[in-house]
Amino acid sequence: MFGLSKTARLLVTTTAACALALPGIAAADNHAQSNTGASMTTTSEAAPLIPRDALFGNPTKAQGRLSPDGTMLSWLAPHNDVLNIWVAPRDDIAAAKVITNAEDRPIRDHFWSPDGKSVGYIQDKGGDENFLLYMIDIASGEEKLMTPFENTRVQIVGASETIKDKLLIGVNNRNPQFHDVHMLDLNTGELELVYENEGYAGFMADDTLTLRMAFRQNAEGGTDYFNVVDGEVEETAFETTAMEDSLTTSPAGYTTDGSILYWLDSRGRNTAALFAQDTETGEKTLIAEDAKADLGGTMRDTKTGEIQAYSVNYLKNTWTAIDDDIGASLAFLDDKLEGDFGVSSRTDDDSMWIVWNDPLTAPSQTFIYDREAETLTPFYTTRPELEGAPLQPMHPVEITSRDGLTLPSYLTLPPGSDSDGDGRPDEAVPMVLLVHGGPWARDDYGFSSGVQWLANRGYAVLQTNFRGSTGFGKNFLNAGNKEWGLKMHDDLIDATDWAIAEGITTGDQVAIMGGSYGGYATLAGLTFTPEKFACGVDIVGPSNLETLLGTIPPYWAPLVKIFHERMGDPNTEEGLALLKAASPLYKANEITKPLLILQGANDPRVKQSESDQIVGAMKEAGIPVTYVLYPDEGHGFAKPVNNIAYTAITENFLATCLGGRSEPIGDTVSESTAEILEGAEHVQGLEEALGA
Repeated sequence: MFGLSKTARLLVTTTAACALALPGIAAADNHAQSNTGASMTTTSEAAPLIPRDALFGNPTKAQGRLSPDGTMLSWLAPHNDVLNIWVAPRDDIAAAKVITNAEDRPIRDHFWSPDGKSVGYIQDKGGDENFLLYMIDIASGEEKLMTPFENTRVQIVGASETIKDKLLIGVNNRNPQFHDVHMLDLNTGELELVYENEGYAGFMADDTLTLRMAFRQNAEGGTDYFNVVDGEVEETAFETTAMEDSLTTSPAGYTTDGSILYWLDSRGRNTAALFAQDTETGEKTLIAEDAKADLGGTMRDTKTGEIQAYSVNYLKNTWTAIDDDIGASLAFLDDKLEGDFGVSSRTDDDSMWIVWNDPLTAPSQTFIYDREAETLTPFYTTRPELEGAPLQPMHPVEITSRDGLTLPSYLTLPPGSDSDGDGRPDEAVPMVLLVHGGPWARDDYGFSSGVQWLANRGYAVLQTNFRGSTGFGKNFLNAGNKEWGLKMHDDLIDATDWAIAEGITTGDQVAIMGGSYGGYATLAGLTFTPEKFACGVDIVGPSNLETLLGTIPPYWAPLVKIFHERMGDPNTEEGLALLKAASPLYKANEITKPLLILQGANDPRVKQSESDQIVGAMKEAGIPVTYVLYPDEGHGFAKPVNNIAYTAITENFLATCLGGRSEPIGDTVSESTAEILEGAEHVQGLEEALGA
């Protein structure tokens, strides 16, 4: 599988390293309408308006998976308008049946048990990110909650190629800060305590489901890695990283026989390279490296766990095969498919793959690839309603910051605005600077519903990987340390100035928008540089960095040093002053441009109080703001009706500010749980939609 070990394929858990990751930009339907302003170009106005539902409504199918033996397929698809899990025999998809009955929040991830007898998924309540584990027995259809605890978040610690009826899981029901390791019997549901954890951030196991490694943060903000021998963690670390390598160095899993431990390692270098470490001698062998980007995903042998291919993602993601047979298969797929592709599921014998294909300017497709027969059988098109829609190409660009850093970026233009296809519009158009979350994350090349939505509404969309973004080496990452609101913000201003100088937009036609850290960047843009942007959209963004760090989820406590070293330590006079200076809250009275704030009431990462604080400060200063609260959402908006309302409000806010196109709001808000707490009058059509 691309990018994930077998353990990680079962369940990807969020860590503090990407604490403020961007929530998905999602929305849905209503009747199409064009609200055009003087700033819009004629060619853009002539392009069909893509309905929100086509871009953000429930997909027809998504996340296709093969059972371990290849006889069954599974996927996510709507059931009573909510995403649920479906299964079918691989040779009879028409016999598909739904095996879950989610009625409120969609199921967004699922996996097959190693023995193929059950399918599992995780689910939280109202966006609180206390994920519990559920399994459905394929033969009986019985669904069982495997972790029946309150205020608990499950983690997968280990899965096995040879012990297929069990998993190692971490559960923090005893102490919310630390996950105790249990052996879970997938068929009986029995949980057996393996290790009571009093201080480690995580663990790694081998194929025998034996704990082999524990790790925790050290006093400098790096990570110490300890061998686990006979169930006991050794006192002395066998590997350690300094803070500068803490987000670019990590173990990448053991081979099945446990003889090799793979590492992505930036120690003594800039970009993270791929190494194989002999677990007996400790000797490391370099497998691959790249001068511009960190080594990313790996493809592993389904039986031995040995690496067969690896990826590097600079401006675009590329794969290099080590194994000849894997190389031949990747070459076959590259010849048959247009655009990007990847492998999302493999059978135990590796004869069958599920392959996704992203043509970028056409809806993504998923295929069943028979490697022996060399056949690609269509499985599904995720959003067939986008066939023929005016989807736009994405242009990778490199922008130079004022102090000489290269900022890998992506530009998408409105339909019809670039007649010669050179990546520059024929005349300047309004622009949205779309800032990613994290901030220790990155923007990527590829289809994005949010980007296509904004471009279709008539905006150029610029995504810039500012310093502090991951994937481009530790020097680029660490250049963002303690630069919130400073050089990280300068990079966004430099990218905006580049777009103006290139004739992409003009100085009075740029909006800033983003989620999580991108929401913070929006608030920083409107407070620290109040005349730079025409308006801003803040989605679950923090306004007060001191209170943000004071309200982190308890299970991030073992990693809190990373925040202090990279943002500022509130326990020191200097650190607290830095955090306050970088907090938009204290300059709320500087805001002069329209601001839309959207917040989930149950957000465990960026609490509702972060939005409440700045809204309160703006009201006290007599500054208008539009504030939308979702009482049943967290760090982003999962429920379709709430996504629909979010995008309806946002595109009409941008149309009010920049003169772009939009669909009317209609019943989208009234059908959602959205509460308009402030400023409905500042968004065209919102008061009418509310019946005011």
